[in-house]
Amino acid sequence: MPSVFRMLAPMLCIVAAGPLAAQAAQFNALTVAPDGRHVAWIGPRPGLAPDAAAPPVLVLLDRGASGTGTAESVVRAPGASAGSIRDLAWSADGSRLAFVASSEAAGEPLLYIVAAAGGTARLVAHVPGGIGVPRFAPDGSRIALLYTAPSEEANGPLDAAPRDTGAIDDHVDRQHLVVVDASSGAMRQLTPRDLYVYEYDWAPNGRALVASAATGSGNNNWWTARLYAVPADSGALREIAAPSTQVEQPSWSPDGSEIAFIGGLMSDQNVTGGDVYVVAAAGGTPRDVTPGTHVSVSSIAWIRGTHEIIAAAWAHGGSEIARIDTRAGTVRSLWSGDELISAFPANAGPGVAASADGAIIAAVRETITSPPEIWVGPIGHWIQVTHANTGVRPTWGTAASVSWKSDGFDVQGWLLFPRDFDPARRYPMVVDVHGGPAYAWPPAFGSTSSVESALSASGYFVFLPNPRGSYGQGEAFARANVRDFGYGDLRDIQAGIDAVLHRYPVDSLRLGITGWSYGGYMTMWAVTQTTRFRAAVSGAGLSNWLSYTGENGISEWMVPYFGATAYEDPAVYARSAPITFIARVRTPTLLVVGERDVECPAPQSYEFWRGLQHAGATTQLVVYPDEGHGFTQPAHQRDVVDRTIRWFDRYLKAAPPAS
Repeated sequence: MPSVFRMLAPMLCIVAAGPLAAQAAQFNALTVAPDGRHVAWIGPRPGLAPDAAAPPVLVLLDRGASGTGTAESVVRAPGASAGSIRDLAWSADGSRLAFVASSEAAGEPLLYIVAAAGGTARLVAHVPGGIGVPRFAPDGSRIALLYTAPSEEANGPLDAAPRDTGAIDDHVDRQHLVVVDASSGAMRQLTPRDLYVYEYDWAPNGRALVASAATGSGNNNWWTARLYAVPADSGALREIAAPSTQVEQPSWSPDGSEIAFIGGLMSDQNVTGGDVYVVAAAGGTPRDVTPGTHVSVSSIAWIRGTHEIIAAAWAHGGSEIARIDTRAGTVRSLWSGDELISAFPANAGPGVAASADGAIIAAVRETITSPPEIWVGPIGHWIQVTHANTGVRPTWGTAASVSWKSDGFDVQGWLLFPRDFDPARRYPMVVDVHGGPAYAWPPAFGSTSSVESALSASGYFVFLPNPRGSYGQGEAFARANVRDFGYGDLRDIQAGIDAVLHRYPVDSLRLGITGWSYGGYMTMWAVTQTTRFRAAVSGAGLSNWLSYTGENGISEWMVPYFGATAYEDPAVYARSAPITFIARVRTPTLLVVGERDVECPAPQSYEFWRGLQHAGATTQLVVYPDEGHGFTQPAHQRDVVDRTIRWFDRYLKAAPPAS
């Protein structure tokens, strides 16, 4: 999972190479008008030096008829609180931009429309509850939204869980598909009350929408979502498909004949990776149009007037842009690089914004040592249009991509060097296992507040492996840990450590391991399987799959990985449970967790801590009050980093024991 401090998506989530440094500007919700002339994003005020205290604004860039213009304007949204603008969407003709914000007075959601030229936005609707993801109907007369009534709102899986008292399960979170008249603001709900809608798209004729949805709790049932056709006049739903994979980004083809989506084994909603599928709009069995590819597609966009798609993908530790012909089943790579390209960072993966004809692409580009900036233009011929982070330098070391073989797999990871690296010295190294497990460490710009960069600044190599189960090597690689959690992925990590030891000045007797969420689980697992690590720090870990099944709020994610529930096949879960092998542990292990974590509840860390004490291992458990899976309080974020550094310093900076 990316670093807790760069909040991403649900489930055994992720902690990427860290969030942006405090002094670096961040960009979000990057989008290109269908005609490619205008670009919009949320970020720093143009022309001003980055200021972490300044709220982000909505910026509109006019590229001009030649595509080389840089006329920028800041949109004003009367009545909206500073920094609350989110969720941008262009009209089909590129003349208007819709967005959501929060009211200055009560923080309630507001829907706005602004002209492409910028200026002052018009308030369309004030909607009690929650709204998001606006999309214009093809004729521009209506705007669809995801909507939650005040009584139906629930915490996200990363948030601190409400304390369970009284009758449980009286409240079920809901999210509906609604349409709002773009002129009057009148709202009409399209989907039934008991259906939770995750994503949607308009049909090109505007008469229907496609939605991915499931009944029951929205947080817990995304893994079983189906595709439905939703008539725009609020008629009866029609099931299009019940895919055997998880579903992301359902998108109607330009001619209305078929629907594309990304399907794959995914552990977290909005942490997308998989193959591209198409299914007839009339319904049927989805067809995989990218079988056998060695990348994990993370975003898609149809190209107007064709049966082709522009796709962005996780690719061998970096990013790739490809053009996919859904009829011929061909994939043509257009660009790839050892960098992270993104458009919607909240989706936690590579992505681009594209014009309707696919000719103009916009992306936020960054590497581990180069801060993010926005680039726009034809693929591979981008022009940098922001310079908000000029002069921002990393406070961590350089990095190298490392590749190795394991059990016949080609495996990749990133090695972050000590900040003040001296090739004549040998250094301790900490292995940092990402969450997910369906995720990958990307080459993202680091952070002075993240564990990874703090370790680098403190004189450690930091190894960021992408073992089997990760994105970036194709769907077969992502599925290679099914019914095998802990075993093959640890062999991949161990082989990666051997490759690093062979090539870089790392002291084999001073190795540590850490991780958050699935990475916390892998840390617990590793210390029960090997004595190779002299110290370990497990964040929001998972020690006992059976008890975890009854404690967490997102238990459905496990079934695709284990093939059955823990009640139906307890043996396969026990085989991969660290608690099963707790008596073996001798490694000093620090455990940290949020008091109200719903994804990896605190009792999982308590169980492991008690077992470590019984085994005689040095251990400490720290529970942070009122925190969920993703920590929100800066003091707690800093404390996790500080404790982690002190723990590893204590056991890895001292002279290694005599062999």
